[in-house]
Amino acid sequence: MKKKLLFSLLVWVTLPVAAQHLLTLDSCRSMALRNNKQMSISKVKQDVAANLRKSARTKYLPHVSVLGGYEWTSKEISILNDNQKSALSNIGTNLTTGVEEKAGEVMQAVPQNIWDMLQLIGITPTSIQEGMSNILNPVGTALNQRGQHIVDAFRTDTRNMFAGAVMVTQPVFMGGAIIAMNKMADIGETMAANSAETKRQHTLYQIDLAYWQVVSLKHKQKLAQGYLDLVKKLDGDVQKMIEEGVATRSEGLSVNVRVNEAEMMLLKVNDGLTLSKMLLCQLIGLPMKEQVTLVDEEKEDISTVELTPKVNAEQAAENRPELKQLQNVVDMSRQLTNILKAGNLPQVALMGGYAVSNPNVYNGFEKKFAGVWNVGVMVRIPVWNWGDVAYKVRASKGATTIANLELAEAREKIELQVNQSVFRVEEANKKLEMAMANTRKADENLRMANVGFSEGVISPTTVMEAQTAWLQAQSEKIDAEIDVRLSQVNLQKSMGTLEY
Repeated sequence: MKKKLLFSLLVWVTLPVAAQHLLTLDSCRSMALRNNKQMSISKVKQDVAANLRKSARTKYLPHVSVLGGYEWTSKEISILNDNQKSALSNIGTNLTTGVEEKAGEVMQAVPQNIWDMLQLIGITPTSIQEGMSNILNPVGTALNQRGQHIVDAFRTDTRNMFAGAVMVTQPVFMGGAIIAMNKMADIGETMAANSAETKRQHTLYQIDLAYWQVVSLKHKQKLAQGYLDLVKKLDGDVQKMIEEGVATRSEGLSVNVRVNEAEMMLLKVNDGLTLSKMLLCQLIGLPMKEQVTLVDEEKEDISTVELTPKVNAEQAAENRPELKQLQNVVDMSRQLTNILKAGNLPQVALMGGYAVSNPNVYNGFEKKFAGVWNVGVMVRIPVWNWGDVAYKVRASKGATTIANLELAEAREKIELQVNQSVFRVEEANKKLEMAMANTRKADENLRMANVGFSEGVISPTTVMEAQTAWLQAQSEKIDAEIDVRLSQVNLQKSMGTLEY
């Protein structure tokens, strides 16, 4: 019967635990990296940087453009001006008029005696003019028509114009701007990777802090419960002594106050533990009210083996992604300076293509699509820009100097962080040794106080003092163990080596 009862009790106890998430520190880290929004943003930024790098590579390649258009104009393109058109359209009239005028001048110059002789055979100025008119008028009309034909032949009919072209441009020399842009794109991709690593390290650091905070509060919860059990037992014993008349009512009230204080302490620890688990769940991507259990909650010794780190600032400088990012900023600023310098250098590009139009401007404005191939070289040489480029180059060099100074300052700060972290690790280990020694003394003191109280040689007040000292020693031991863990985490963070 006892075995069945024990089995049922074990099943009842283990069922709620089985429903909870049992998490290790590494599993928490993994879940946080997988679910953290900032890490997702970093991945997207890396993709963006990779695409920008690929885009920069295309600047080396020829670019092809296709153009097309339609235009209507109120007037057509004319090769002849209005005077020329009028002259051609009236070429016969103008010619006959001129001939008639010259003929009139000639006839006026003929002596009168000649006209008298000509009249004898029937030739007069009037008859000559009439004869010339009969001859010249058809000729003039024919010439006018021919002139109009010429005018019509020169018409372009270009009020409705269609045009299209395919153009190919191949950069040859851009003053080093394309090379600098590609280097900036490479640096940008590296910077995105370093930024992602920075956020990864920060995420791991946050998880470690939250994880060990939960472990610390869980152990303090057990400690608070143990302390409450101690004072409750003492309260029960004192109440019996009061009934037997060997203890005063005042002593009983003092113990009752301690019981209330212990209950309040346990309540605060429980609240803190709940809030800490909510924070941990939020960081790892679980619902904040999810029931989780950490593996290190049940371990008696939560400290690690004493660590004596042998590190230096140079190792940290090689590992810290923040320093790599600052170096990226310096390199980026230098390449920006090179791009600005390119503004004062010549630029050369090859061009080629095929252009079509309707009307065909290459064949007398014929009304059909036709085109022509073309190739050429474009050279752009900056001559004068009022020092604009020079000023920008100076400003860019100044920005590079600032970036170098910030990098140097960051190196100094990281060196300080490393040295401080090493010091804190050593101090945390020393404090843990002292705390463990104090714990042993407090355990023995409490044991002796309980023995003395049971023998009636020690008052309840003395026992409570021993219990308080025991509580403080145990609490300091937990804090020291957690401090060892956190100091190691801080050292790894300062070295840029947080891994799992």
